[in-house]
Amino acid sequence: MERLLIVILFTTTIHMVDTLSYSVRLAGIRTKRLAMAISLFNIIVLISRTANMIQAPLLGSIVDKAINEGDFAFLLHDFRWIIFSATLGSLIGAALIPSFVVIFSKGILGLEKAGSIPQLIGMVIFQKPVAKIKKSLVKPGLSLLKGLKPEKIPPTFLVLNLIITSISTIGVLAAIYAGALVPQYRITASQLSGIINGAATILLAVVVDPQAAIITDQTLQGLRQRQEANTMVAFLVGGKILGTLLSQVVFLWAAKTVVLITKIIA
Repeated sequence: MERLLIVILFTTTIHMVDTLSYSVRLAGIRTKRLAMAISLFNIIVLISRTANMIQAPLLGSIVDKAINEGDFAFLLHDFRWIIFSATLGSLIGAALIPSFVVIFSKGILGLEKAGSIPQLIGMVIFQKPVAKIKKSLVKPGLSLLKGLKPEKIPPTFLVLNLIITSISTIGVLAAIYAGALVPQYRITASQLSGIINGAATILLAVVVDPQAAIITDQTLQGLRQRQEANTMVAFLVGGKILGTLLSQVVFLWAAKTVVLITKIIA
C-alpha cells in the first residue's frame, strides 16, 4: 500500500507539472521573451522526467510482488488508481495555470536579470519566495474561460492531443501490467513501453508542437489575438485531461495488445 501511495503521489506530481508547463508559452507571450520561456520549459520537463525515472522502479516492484505472491486480485484496481492520479494531477495543474502564468512571467524576467538559473534560485531564496508566490496566486474559476476563441483553433488540435496524451499516459503502465499477465516474458513486455512512448513523443513533436509553436509565434508578431493563444493552451489542457480519462477506457485493450505483440516476438 505504501508503494502504491508513493507511485500515486509521483504520478499526480508528474502530470501536474506537465500541465503547468503549458503556461510557460503564455508567460513567454506576456513577457515577449519566448526563448527564455522555452529554457524555463526545458527545466520543468527535466524535473518531470526525473520524477518519472524514480516512479518506474516502484511501479515495477508492485507488479513483481503481485507475481511472486500470485495475488493479481487488486493489481488492476491499483493501476486504475494510478491512471486516476494522472487525471487528478492534470486537473490540479489546470487550476493552477492562471497563477503560474504570473509566477513564470516573474521567473522569466528574474532570469533575464540574474543571468543564470543558479543565480535566479539564489535571488528567489533570499527574497521571501512564499510571500511573493502568495501575491501571484489567482483564484481559479470558469470566468477565466471567457474570451476564448475555439473557432480559431482547428478541432483536430484537441483530438490529436487527446489521443497522444492517452497513449503516453498508459504506455509504461500497459507494458508493465502486460508483464504481469505473461510473467515468463515480463522483461520483453516492459521493454515495449519505450516503443509506445516513443511513438507518442514522435506524434507530439510532428503534429501538435509545431502547430502550437506557430500559434505562439503569430501571437507574438501580432498576427493573432492573445485570446487565441489562451484558447490553444485551453485545448492542450483539455486534451490532456480527456486523454487521461480515455486511458481508463483503453488500458486493458492496450495491455492485451502488448501481450499479443510480446508473444509474437517471443
